[in-house]
Amino acid sequence: MNRTETIEAVRVDGRGVWIDGSPRTLLCASLFYFRLPREQWRERLEQVRASGYTCVDVYLPWNFHESAPGRWSFEGRRDVAAFLDLAHETGLYVIARPSPYICSEWDGGALPAWLGLDTELRVRQNEPRYLERVTAWFDQVLPLLAERQYPANGPVVMVQLENELDFFDCEDRAGYVGALRDAALGHGITVPLIACSGQGDLAGATGDVDGVVPACNFYPDDDSPDIEAEVRRYAGLVAERGVPLLITETNRRHRTLRRLLASGAKLIAPYLQSSGWNFGYTPSTGNWGRPGNFMSHGYDFGGYVTSTGARRPEYAEAQVLARVIDTWGAQLALSEPVLADERPSCDFPTSSVSAALAFPEGGRLVAVPHLGADPGTAIVGDVPVAVAPGSCPLMAMDVPLGAWGIDATLTLASADLVAAADGVLVFSSDVPVTVVLDGTLAEVPVSERVTVAGVTVVVLPSAEAARLRSVDADGAVRVADAPRPPTESAPTAVREVRRRFDAAPEGPAGRHTLPPNLESLGVYRGRGAYRTTTDLTGVDELLLTGAADIVDLSVGGRTHPPIAEFGAARRIDVRDVTGSVAIEAVVEIWGHANFDDARLPALRMGALRGLGTLWKVRGTADVSALWTVDGHWAGNPAPTRVLGGWSSTRVAEPVTYCRTVHSPTPSALHLHGVIEPLRVSVDGGAPETVHTENPWVLLPAGTHRVAVTRPHHPSGPGLRAELLTLEAMRDWSCAAQNDELLAEFAARSGPAESVRLPLTLKPGEETWLDVDLPPSPEGYLVRLDATQVRVTGWAGGECVGRVWTGDRPAFSGGDPDTLWIPPGWPGLTLLAQGVEGRDAPGIRTLWLEVPT
Repeated sequence: MNRTETIEAVRVDGRGVWIDGSPRTLLCASLFYFRLPREQWRERLEQVRASGYTCVDVYLPWNFHESAPGRWSFEGRRDVAAFLDLAHETGLYVIARPSPYICSEWDGGALPAWLGLDTELRVRQNEPRYLERVTAWFDQVLPLLAERQYPANGPVVMVQLENELDFFDCEDRAGYVGALRDAALGHGITVPLIACSGQGDLAGATGDVDGVVPACNFYPDDDSPDIEAEVRRYAGLVAERGVPLLITETNRRHRTLRRLLASGAKLIAPYLQSSGWNFGYTPSTGNWGRPGNFMSHGYDFGGYVTSTGARRPEYAEAQVLARVIDTWGAQLALSEPVLADERPSCDFPTSSVSAALAFPEGGRLVAVPHLGADPGTAIVGDVPVAVAPGSCPLMAMDVPLGAWGIDATLTLASADLVAAADGVLVFSSDVPVTVVLDGTLAEVPVSERVTVAGVTVVVLPSAEAARLRSVDADGAVRVADAPRPPTESAPTAVREVRRRFDAAPEGPAGRHTLPPNLESLGVYRGRGAYRTTTDLTGVDELLLTGAADIVDLSVGGRTHPPIAEFGAARRIDVRDVTGSVAIEAVVEIWGHANFDDARLPALRMGALRGLGTLWKVRGTADVSALWTVDGHWAGNPAPTRVLGGWSSTRVAEPVTYCRTVHSPTPSALHLHGVIEPLRVSVDGGAPETVHTENPWVLLPAGTHRVAVTRPHHPSGPGLRAELLTLEAMRDWSCAAQNDELLAEFAARSGPAESVRLPLTLKPGEETWLDVDLPPSPEGYLVRLDATQVRVTGWAGGECVGRVWTGDRPAFSGGDPDTLWIPPGWPGLTLLAQGVEGRDAPGIRTLWLEVPT
């Protein structure tokens, strides 16, 4: 198919989105094949289509398909071509997102972990080494998409080139995005190419590259009155570029989606309407806000379909909104956002700016969001109308009805129009509906039908409107039966498991002077062990720097609580051990960072995993005094003060404190009391930023001039500086257990004994457990009643996921305490690890729940 033909099939312009020459308003649900068993792909796709949504957006994770350098897989659960074909069979369009980086709370944002092993390679930059790797990925995936572009052989109507690049410090955005565009065109991609902005920087997301359509991601507070004002601004900005407002990610609540629609959006794609699972070692770390946030096995943010496939109440609201969009059709798709002639007066909290859409054939659609919790009334065109709390009816005003064979003008309708036929209008509402037809006003109760100016007006409660099937020529409205509520079964307790005698093998990974990162040992997902023996006579504490993700450390047989500092320095008390002791550290990769968080070293994009460096602290010295001051009115010679002790009336102005420090060995400067970020320069070099999350500066042996610059903050805490002299621990033996090795061991049958639960573990103890699961066509949710245990589960030859009970880092996503065993995945094997903490480690019971 040539480019001209495809452009006619799918194109965008300043008026909207066009498919097969017709304007379309697209409702799009995120649905990710890599977070579902293949056996459930069709069911989930059909579920999305039954919701009334017409499109799915699909990330394609690079590191899911290239599990090791040059090792590609597009079979089984990785057969994305089969998934796209199923979407086409289901009648759904697809927005394909093969961006090298996807975010999606996925391991490394889908960038392969081994990219970080090349110290000259810089991810997400216009840089030859990185683009060479991206080219290899695009050479694999873009032909699959090109073959399945709409309408030739598949459903793909848009392809996204990059994801929220405006969050990332890309030096040459135009060059980088331009290279991605050229690659896509070179592989025959002819549908619109898009790039989404994560925080509204359209140029930052696209590089203003010709042929790349800017899209927007919005995640507002659902109760904010200012959503319309923000969205209308971006609708205007993209209109200046001759393209429509495409919202490629947003919240899932349909009241908010209606507000976006009324503000001019032509594509609305709430993120993760259909939830899923992070199988195996694929969750990311570093998600939002607090550094080091772990993503859970369940991947669920409250969309209209749960991780197990159950419909939430929001699903019915999706069906109603889809009917509204379908009913208004091309009129809505070509409408333009305008300010309402008169802003509705409301006795409830509502938006700060009224949003309305002007129809090309006359009339408009006005959104009236009710942001409160109590019943309310709005005055719309001098007519009082009821508005249900938590709703956002799209009210028609001054709309000619000739398209439905009705010779009348709908002056006002205070509810959603969900169907129209010759002489019949059907509305959805949970409060009485006010209708004004050709000057005749009527209030129609819910579940009633009234004739108004010769037109039959039917009001269905929203639950019934969601199930509306047809309106017959005689005015009969047909509604499908309500679905049966799911049957809930009581959880079943597992009282007995088989405990294996043997432990998983290790792949020897040599001896190393200093601990190497796991990726250099071939562990991109999984874990590794580091072992050494050292003399701790006279050593009271250790310092661990550069470690990530989860470090289980044992010193002289004493197990310490897990360390998950993501590169931040960690002091470790070892006063209770002395002499020659064995040290072992098992480091598990929970996931590589999916955001570029500069606050912690291991949360930077492309950062590697491993033990880092373990140091003996040979001495400590308080160096808080004798700092000279440069800044404000400090004169020459420079005054001498304690660190942070300069007094000034110039609040927030930077003050620089300087001091000479000396250590015959490597050392670490620990700055206590850091609140705002500081800038620290050593020997006149480039300053580095020190944060409250990691207030440390490592120094080589010798004498150094240290300069600390901080904003003057007289009401803030004082600073204190401590210098630790260090000696690196050397001569480490390493062993690797990547995810493939662990999965192979989990699938084996070996010698075991039956044990009754509860099972008590020691801190640091590991044990493998085989669990018998009765057959279940729905699979099982396995919930652990346990304390201070980290559990990894395998079934069907694949790592299912991980659960961490007791003292643990912050988690995001779905239920962090449950493993899901998909139907048809035989067997369940658990690796249970006792974790040092406030309580004794152990598993009391395993509960099996059949998902509903």
